[in-house]
Amino acid sequence: MIYTALRVLLFVACLGIVVGVWLLLSDTMPILWAVVIAFVLSGIGSYFLLNRPRAAFAARVEERASRAAAAFEERRAREDADD
Repeated sequence: MIYTALRVLLFVACLGIVVGVWLLLSDTMPILWAVVIAFVLSGIGSYFLLNRPRAAFAARVEERASRAAAAFEERRAREDADD
């Protein structure tokens, strides 16, 4: 949830910067191009700026997956013992 919120915040910030610079340089602004440029910039920025939250998220997912796998193996072993 935190990582997603940070990604959205980074996109909105990039969009604001792109729109601001575009309006300083030109009278018209095609919003589609501003969104595309902001999307690309936020993607590149998130790769570098959000590395730590992404790693923490991946660690939590890995921990949850290993607990689920261990519980599944335990249930399977119990079921095999019952047979």
